[in-house]
Amino acid sequence: MASIQRPASSGSDGDPRSATFDERKRKRMLSNRESARRSRMKKQKQVEDLTGEVSRLQIANSQLVQSINAKEQAYMAIESGNNVLRAQALELTDRLRSLNSVLQIIEEVSGFDVDIPEIPDPMMNPLQFHRPIHPIMASSADMFLL
Repeated sequence: MASIQRPASSGSDGDPRSATFDERKRKRMLSNRESARRSRMKKQKQVEDLTGEVSRLQIANSQLVQSINAKEQAYMAIESGNNVLRAQALELTDRLRSLNSVLQIIEEVSGFDVDIPEIPDPMMNPLQFHRPIHPIMASSADMFLL
């Protein structure tokens, strides 16, 4: 079989259709290249924006972790102080009971009317806790880090 070969057209042979076709092809290629360049630039900007957002979020996260740790330490210090105050209140209540019993004995023996102070009932003050309250705490603030 004989194959038909066409002579290569350079666009300068005077055929107006060929020149117009080559010109459209060239414009389309330039347009495609420009579109691809814009697409690459847009993607690069998105990556840079996301990288910046990751950095900002990491900084915010580390600040939150530091804040949580500081508040946790402050809470533990306050809770420790509260435990000491509760123990002291119990000790002082016991001492007051003991002194009141001595005053009652003195009143009974001597016959003098002695003013015996009342011992406050911890059940009457609903805001006073009778046992230390232990918070439910996460094992670590680091568990929130990814």
